[in-house]
Amino acid sequence: VQLQASGGGLVQAGGSLRVSCAASGRLFGCALGWFRQAPGKDREFVAAINWNGGRTDYADSVTGRFAISRDNTKNTLYLQMNSLKHEDTAIYYCALDPSGLGSRNLLTYKYWGQGTLVTVSS
Repeated sequence: VQLQASGGGLVQAGGSLRVSCAASGRLFGCALGWFRQAPGKDREFVAAINWNGGRTDYADSVTGRFAISRDNTKNTLYLQMNSLKHEDTAIYYCALDPSGLGSRNLLTYKYWGQGTLVTVSS
């Protein structure tokens, strides 16, 4: 499985951005997640979605502003980010959890994309 994140860029605070993650290989039964890493900080959980999109989970810091979704026909994961804040600035990584659980623990994710940089100007 290979993951390719894209869609990052520079956006003003309060704006919106959608990042995508194209996946190759079989995704059936797998959960997908987004994590982010700001300069000088550890990688942190952002959102996760189970294999059929029926269950999602969000970090408290993004609840109500971000929305995770997946299109299994296109093997693509999305993260719609609204009302962006300067503190959302980070490299955003997509990841695949073969167990299908979609936990907040990054150790359960076996495959990772290369990341896409999101910069929010204040």
